[in-house]
Amino acid sequence: MPQDRAGRMALDMDFVRSQFPAFAAKPLQGQAFFENAGGSYTCRQVIERLMRFYTERKVQPYAPYEASTLGGAEMDEARERLAAMMGVATEELSFGPSTSANTFVLANAVRVWLRGQDAAIVVTNQDHEANSGVWRRLAEEGVEVREWRIDPVTGHLDPAALRPLLADGKVRLVCFPHCSNVVAEINPVAEICAMARAAGAFTCVDGVSYAPHGFPDIPALGADVYLFSAYKTYGPHQGIMVLRREIGAALPNQAHFFNGEVLFKRFTPGGPDHAQVAACAGMADYVDALYVHHFGGAEATPLQRNNAVHDLMRGQEIRLVQPLLDYLAARNDLRLIGPRQAADRAPTVAVALDRAALPVATALAAHGIMAGGGDFYAVRPLEALGLDRDKGVLRLSFTHYTTEAEVAQLITALDRVLAD
Repeated sequence: MPQDRAGRMALDMDFVRSQFPAFAAKPLQGQAFFENAGGSYTCRQVIERLMRFYTERKVQPYAPYEASTLGGAEMDEARERLAAMMGVATEELSFGPSTSANTFVLANAVRVWLRGQDAAIVVTNQDHEANSGVWRRLAEEGVEVREWRIDPVTGHLDPAALRPLLADGKVRLVCFPHCSNVVAEINPVAEICAMARAAGAFTCVDGVSYAPHGFPDIPALGADVYLFSAYKTYGPHQGIMVLRREIGAALPNQAHFFNGEVLFKRFTPGGPDHAQVAACAGMADYVDALYVHHFGGAEATPLQRNNAVHDLMRGQEIRLVQPLLDYLAARNDLRLIGPRQAADRAPTVAVALDRAALPVATALAAHGIMAGGGDFYAVRPLEALGLDRDKGVLRLSFTHYTTEAEVAQLITALDRVLAD
């Protein structure tokens, strides 16, 4: 089994990449994928489950005939296994069409919950708009909205700056990201959640930009709500929401009245996409496959397997992103956003250039680099950092299946394109 320079177990990259059909697809040969923050490649296990559902189970689930019974069982399996992987009860995991849709539904529930109260919520200007705009609109209902602001130079979200916002005991909800999709610094979620709970507030954590780098251990984090996107974690286009019982019971039902007593249905007003929900079990299959390949068949709980795989993923990413950070930090024609040490951040690297970012991303494509340029729905953090939204940022994002050769290809391409 491969080891890193410190003698620790490392990911077997041949095995990892064999789990993703995209790496064998002819149209993608020679292409290095650096827009994983917009959506990852899909693992084989998810694709196989999705195809099986559409060919063999595409009927209304939970009816008393075999195809329907099997389809319902596969949907239940996805919820059960993903919940167990993250250390929560099965009923505390919900599916929705996207994270933006899930936060919209939650915000409507909070709107009713806080109506008429002398209450406040906290939002940040580090978030993707999905975990910002819906909460800010509650000001229209008389809810006080307090902004926890980032450092305008570094993008850092200082927990010490949250404390005075909580001091009067009026805050009922604190919304913040596990990490930003442009700043990428990993926020101390457990510390922040503990601060909020001590002040009598619930927490809503946007994990969309973190979960692709290792699924979360929810009990260790202490989040009341944790949101992420399956299509960025090797799966289908679904939003996944962990909603702990305490907050789920406090918020009013947003689904059909007869579904209000079922927590995983309570905040899903429309019927789920049956095939995509079922296919999400393939994400758990993938984590299990990585665990068995690297650690063998030793008995371990789903959460223990998940945490071990999380650490392998992060180790690979830290090793690969540091050379890119060093290269970018040494250039004087761009501004590197977020921490310069790989251990402090996700491998989502945004840079502000001396020109518009999208044409640079377009030029990189000619060198086999798939990357993006724009604001990435992170308008508020870009403005807080004093950046020109029209120019946007060049975002270079990868995950554990990225290789050293691809990072070298990226650096060579940047040298050529930025010199023009």
